[in-house]
Amino acid sequence: MGKRLIYFDNAATSFPKPEEVTRAMVHFSNEIGASPGRSGHRLAIEAGRVVFEAREGIARLLGLKDSSRVVFGLNATEGINQGLKGLLRTGDHVITSSMEHNSVMRPLRAMMKEGLEVSIVPCSQEGFLDLSEVRKAIRPDTRMLVLNHASNVVGTLQPLAEIGEVCRQQGVLFFVDAAQSAGAIPIDMHREKIDLLAFTGHKALFGPQGTGGLVLGERVDEKELVPVKRGGTGSRSEQEEHPDFLPDLCESGTPNALGLAGLLAGLEFVMKVGIEEIRQQEKRLTAKLLQGLREIDGVKLYGPGTAEKQLATVSFNIQGMAPSEVGLRLDEDFGILCRVGLHCAPAAHRTLGTFPEGTVRFGLSYLNRAEEVEKALRAVQRIARGEA
Repeated sequence: MGKRLIYFDNAATSFPKPEEVTRAMVHFSNEIGASPGRSGHRLAIEAGRVVFEAREGIARLLGLKDSSRVVFGLNATEGINQGLKGLLRTGDHVITSSMEHNSVMRPLRAMMKEGLEVSIVPCSQEGFLDLSEVRKAIRPDTRMLVLNHASNVVGTLQPLAEIGEVCRQQGVLFFVDAAQSAGAIPIDMHREKIDLLAFTGHKALFGPQGTGGLVLGERVDEKELVPVKRGGTGSRSEQEEHPDFLPDLCESGTPNALGLAGLLAGLEFVMKVGIEEIRQQEKRLTAKLLQGLREIDGVKLYGPGTAEKQLATVSFNIQGMAPSEVGLRLDEDFGILCRVGLHCAPAAHRTLGTFPEGTVRFGLSYLNRAEEVEKALRAVQRIARGEA
């Protein structure tokens, strides 16, 4: 990569990946290579084993007993679309929050044109959902609450267990967008009463892009789930009707087995290190970054402002400078890579008061180090002083 770069864009895609991930993908490409579930020869069987173990790994990560309820796809966005479009019908009522990513908001907006009713519960300026507002928004025809676990803009963590309890009491399905949090913080679908969960492999699970999907809790009846695509599954090939059982119901076409080999290695890395250790390391880095930014004149922080209440995603602006200009200076002058703008979440930025310009976002991960945070703080200070 030339000069040593500091990668602070992990909220978009984690980088670098653990060496184990690259090795697993090279091994699959060079030694396996076949389509899983499509043939009976030894390489197809080995490819199927890799996919099965990745499915089992996601189930263990999330406290799910039945791994067949893990549906693989390209990413969390595909999982969210499958969950929303597969279960919701015209006339249903859905609740979401004012901190959602467009992966939730855009499908909902499209479905509103077809008769879906949507209530958007406002969050605080720090990004927190008020449980009393959720209770007030629930109606007799409310079918689902869909909510991100952690904001992709400011990292705000929502209290899943408390929200899940409210949903369960009211008979409402609880759908969690865990794109940012799966792998970075412990999640137990049973304990937190989560009915559907969308995840991605290329962020905190350290897998490659093009991996992710949807996890269905026990309360979701697959007989009510309409697949968003249909086609070959390798099962029931004698029938022209699509299979009605999981995971085949929602997994048409040849899967990204090469990517899932990498995801499996990423999962094994996370499990070996331990999610609690990952969480503690990210909290240490986040606390250091937040404290340092507070001490720089002209810097304004957004979100909770405490490592206990957010993931390692920090948004800020420098007074008198557009986020795009700050990001350019960080990249060109200091080799610090981050993301600027609206981060595909305009609703969140309206909540934070940062629309339409957005913010500068530092997305840290377990693999970042304290000295990188220190260098970034010095860079932000120089930019704020007009020295760069």
